[in-house]
Amino acid sequence: MTWHPFSHFPEVFVSAAPPASITAIRNARLATGALVDIAIDGETVVAVVPAGSPLPETGGETLDLTGYVVTAAGAEPHGHLDKSQSWDAIRPPFGDLERAIESWHAFAMTLDEEDTLDRARSTALRMLASGITAVRTHVDLLHGEDALIGVRALVRLREELRGLMDIELVALGGPTVPDAVFDAALDAGIDLVGGAPHLADDPVADLERLVALARRRDVGIDLHTDESLAGADTLAAYARAVTGWHRPRTAGHCVRLSMMPTEDLASLTEEVRAADIGIIALPITNLYLQGWDADRAVPRGSAPIGRLKAAGVRVAAGGDNVRDPFNPVGRCDHLETASLLVAAGHLAPEEAMDAVTTGARDVMGLPAAGPVPGARADLVAVRADSIGEVVAFASADRVVLHRGRVVARTTVSTRIAAPTATPAPIADASAPALPTLVPTGK
Repeated sequence: MTWHPFSHFPEVFVSAAPPASITAIRNARLATGALVDIAIDGETVVAVVPAGSPLPETGGETLDLTGYVVTAAGAEPHGHLDKSQSWDAIRPPFGDLERAIESWHAFAMTLDEEDTLDRARSTALRMLASGITAVRTHVDLLHGEDALIGVRALVRLREELRGLMDIELVALGGPTVPDAVFDAALDAGIDLVGGAPHLADDPVADLERLVALARRRDVGIDLHTDESLAGADTLAAYARAVTGWHRPRTAGHCVRLSMMPTEDLASLTEEVRAADIGIIALPITNLYLQGWDADRAVPRGSAPIGRLKAAGVRVAAGGDNVRDPFNPVGRCDHLETASLLVAAGHLAPEEAMDAVTTGARDVMGLPAAGPVPGARADLVAVRADSIGEVVAFASADRVVLHRGRVVARTTVSTRIAAPTATPAPIADASAPALPTLVPTGK
């Protein structure tokens, strides 16, 4: 397998060798603080034992992770690779969701398949370097003669990166996109049906159309849902429409839930739990897009996944947009999302990490991964002494494993100048004596 160049990603060494298969990890620290050794057989973790204890003999290479904390690899449950890194080309105005949509639609009329592939590849490889080994990305079904430019580009990317990361594709179409275009996208290799029915003139009608389409094609569905602090309530209708269905169903954004009274949220949460809809919070994009029309007490909204998880709902979080009209920043790093969940979502670091790793894989319908016997060996090691340091400092020193093979490794070298010795002060007999400083206890 050939490793891929990092387009638009300078100063990265690209190996020509195939990814190394790892069968033993030594001296890794878990999120619990335990120091362990890990045995891997093929794609699977088969044993986790106290460091220095005997491991099952599996042959192959050993990886020493002294000084690193190991968790399940990151997963991005809601991305837009086709839009990513388009900010500089579009130069959109700063603003809310409506302005972002207008800017993107204007640019999409000139979209080029090769450029889309290049930008998407660059973003996906940045994600891989940070420790994300699974991505679900929405792909716009475009207006005009060729609606499948993004679809073709992302299907090509999925094949190109097969073996390095898992990529799921969602057809993102508005209410004016005919069912025939969705069918063509699914025939071309798209995995799930998607849309944003809360933006339609008749939100419930568009929701029902998308659900009927997914049922007819027998595929999963992943909708942008209730993506404003007020407005259409589509999540309850979504829950009623998919209760008892056998295919994966997820809802992204859901920021309206953050503004709901406790009793109303509790009622809706029970419907969502019964329908087994996975809820995906997307803090960075929603924090950017909300509140542009307020001049004080600027409102902010992010899906309240802490409360939802406590009520039994499956939850996750993702980075959403990366340097496009919907978000001018973003680092393609699940640890950035985890940090925002702590600061803006009031989650503990351990809960935040779960949302961007095992929780994200769960709502994506992927096998469980992590340093746990029986789990898939999709792992990320970050240089740190604790899970709190992992989230807080997000060291770039990382080792990434996908299905038991090292697919990315980043090592950072820093040099800091030694401090200059401070010369002793020269006594000045004419200067008044300084008062003695007394500790205040504060």
